[in-house]
Amino acid sequence: MIDTKLLGYLESFLTPRRLQLFHTLIEKRTNHFTVAIEDVYQLHNTSAVIRSCDVFGIQNVHVIEEINAKRIDREIAMGAQKWVDINRYKSTEDCIHELRKKGYQIVATTPHDDSVALMNFDYSKPSAFFFGQEQQGLSDLVLSAADTKLHIPMVGFTESLNISVSAAIILQHVTSVLRNSTILWGLSEEEKLHIRMNWTKKVVKSHEKIIARYEKNELK
Repeated sequence: MIDTKLLGYLESFLTPRRLQLFHTLIEKRTNHFTVAIEDVYQLHNTSAVIRSCDVFGIQNVHVIEEINAKRIDREIAMGAQKWVDINRYKSTEDCIHELRKKGYQIVATTPHDDSVALMNFDYSKPSAFFFGQEQQGLSDLVLSAADTKLHIPMVGFTESLNISVSAAIILQHVTSVLRNSTILWGLSEEEKLHIRMNWTKKVVKSHEKIIARYEKNELK
């Protein structure tokens, strides 16, 4: 449980503009959709996908680093890693298991097999969109575990898009449809409090000392 009194105290160190921005943007965040990135080799691709998640209001990103373990490219992510929750996994199996526990259907993005065209996707179900390596695509594990497969219709000679471009197109479409629906896609009040606390800690300098001082005064 978040100490709302402490949260209010920390938020008092924010500028009015920053505080208003936090309150505005948190109402546009969603966990109805989430994204999983499986062992993407190029660092800038992972970072760009995280940036797209922030832009389209996706709060949680799941990064699988079974083969390729790398830091997030801050220049490409443009600070998005501060506002999006990044969950890391050492195996694809662990990631799939965790997302299923949270109630997500596993969506493999692939132009092959019996994949559904983007405009026909059933956005009503909580969904985790999996994006794979630049050359090989998703692993057989994800493809076999997927509840559904999804592709972006194309009419050119090239059969695939860069992972970051694919993620941006898919997220823009599904979030736009979702926000114009009657589905309750917003965060719970408890989720909002946790995120507000995390965001505030990331921008308030010396927040550890401020919290320690607050707790000391509360004990008096």
